[in-house]
Amino acid sequence: MDIKTMIEEKMPLTLGDIVEIADKNNVRFVDIVLAEAEIQTGKSKEEILDEVLKEFEHNLHAVEVGLTTGSSLLLGTTGAQLNNMEGFRLFKDEFVDKALVYTIAAQVGNHGIGLNPCAGTGDSCPYTGFIKAMYETGYRRERVAEIAAILLKVGSMFRVGKTSTGCNMEGFGAGSTAVAAATVELLGGSAKATERAMVTAISPTIGVPCTPRVMVPALCATHIGGAILVGTLAGGLAAKTDMEVNVPIDVMLAMATAVHPISAKAIVPSVVEFMQPFFKTKEPVERLIDQAIKDEEKVHIEQTLVKAKEMAKKLAEGARPITNTLGEAVVGGSSQAVGSPTNTGRIAHFLAKGKIKKVKIELYPELFARRGINVPGVLMGSVYGSSTADGKMYKEVMELVEKEGIEVEIAKVEEYQAQKVTVVTDEGTFMVDALNRGGGRLVLRDAKPSRQEAVDIANKLGIILVEA
Repeated sequence: MDIKTMIEEKMPLTLGDIVEIADKNNVRFVDIVLAEAEIQTGKSKEEILDEVLKEFEHNLHAVEVGLTTGSSLLLGTTGAQLNNMEGFRLFKDEFVDKALVYTIAAQVGNHGIGLNPCAGTGDSCPYTGFIKAMYETGYRRERVAEIAAILLKVGSMFRVGKTSTGCNMEGFGAGSTAVAAATVELLGGSAKATERAMVTAISPTIGVPCTPRVMVPALCATHIGGAILVGTLAGGLAAKTDMEVNVPIDVMLAMATAVHPISAKAIVPSVVEFMQPFFKTKEPVERLIDQAIKDEEKVHIEQTLVKAKEMAKKLAEGARPITNTLGEAVVGGSSQAVGSPTNTGRIAHFLAKGKIKKVKIELYPELFARRGINVPGVLMGSVYGSSTADGKMYKEVMELVEKEGIEVEIAKVEEYQAQKVTVVTDEGTFMVDALNRGGGRLVLRDAKPSRQEAVDIANKLGIILVEA
C-alpha cells in the first residue's frame, strides 16, 4: 500500500496517525503532514509550502513592530530593549536566543497590531518567533516552510481543543508541543522521536491557567518564552537520546484537552482572586464603571492581600532553617508518591510487634495509579523498617517479601490523599492512617494501638509530621 492510500484510509489524520504512517514508511513527520495537505487541498507541495509561509506574513510584521516601535500594556518595550542589546540577549545559543527575543517581540506586536491566531494569539508568538529565528540564522526558504507546516499542523489540533481560557491549550501548551516537533525535525530525528518530544512537551503545560498572563504585567513573557525553552528541551532529549516515552501522543493530547475546561472552572477562579489586585487596565475604561462596583472590588482586593500575607506567613513558620531543609533521600523518583507512603509504612513497622504475616496498603486513586513505584517503598518500610533512601532494599523488596510468604493486599480508596498501612502479625494488627504530603512528609491522622506512640516513633525516625 502506498503512502497516499494509507493517508486517505485514515484521514483526517491525528498526530498519532502521522507518526504511525511516517514510521512505517521510514519518512519524515513533515512528509506526511505535507502529503495530507496535498490530498486535502488538491494543491502541489510547492504551492502548499508557499501558502504556509504566507500565513505568517502578518505575524512576522508584528515581530518587527515589537522589535522597534511597539509598546505593550503588559510588556512595555521589552522587545525593543532586547533587540537593541549587542551579542547574546538571553541565552548563549544563537538560535534559541533569537527565537526567544522574537517570540517576546511577537507578543509586544500582538498587543499593538494583533496576530493571526491559531489556538489563540499566544501560541502564534512562539511559532512566529521560531520561524523568524530560522530566517535570521540562514535556513533555506523551503526548510523554513517545512517547519512552518509542522508548527501549523500541531497548532491546528490545539485550535480545536481550546474551548475555554487556559494557556495549557494555547501559548504555553500548544507552543511547547509544536516547537518540540519542529526541533526534532531540525535535528534530523525520526517520527517516533517527534512523538516522544511532543508528549514530554505537553506534560508540564497541562492545567496552566491563562487569566494571570493576559492581565498582569510581564507574566505572559515567561509563558510564551517558556514554550520555546520547553519545546527545544523536549525536542533535543527526544532526538539525541533513547529516553523511553510510553504515552502515545493522541492520548496525551486528549488528556490535555479534557483537563483544559476543568482547569478553567477549578483553577482560574483562585488565580483571579490572587491576581486581580495586579490586573492592568485603562483609565478611560475605569471611568465607565460604577463607583459602587469599584469600591466593592477595592475591599475584596484588600482582603485578598491580607489573606495572601497570612498564607505566606504560615509557609515561613513551617519552613526549616536552610542548614536543615532537605529531607532524607527518596528512591523511586517522587517524594510524594514514594517518600510519604514509605514513611507511613515505616511508622507502622516500628509500631508493630511480632512476626509479620500480612501487609495491607490502601491508597487514594493517584497513588494507586503510581503503585509501580510506591508499593516497593511501602513494603520495604513496613516489613523491614527501611528508610526512603535504601536503594538496595527498594530493588530487592518484592522478591524478599514473596520469599518470606508475607501476604500483600493493595486496595484503592477514594478519599483524597489517603494512604493507610495495616501490618498483621502473630501478635495483633497495627495500623497507621495518614494523608500524603510532598517531601516525604505526612499527616498522621490515626494509628493503632496508639497514635501517640506513632507520633513518638515518627519523631525518633526524623519523619516530619504536618498539620492537616
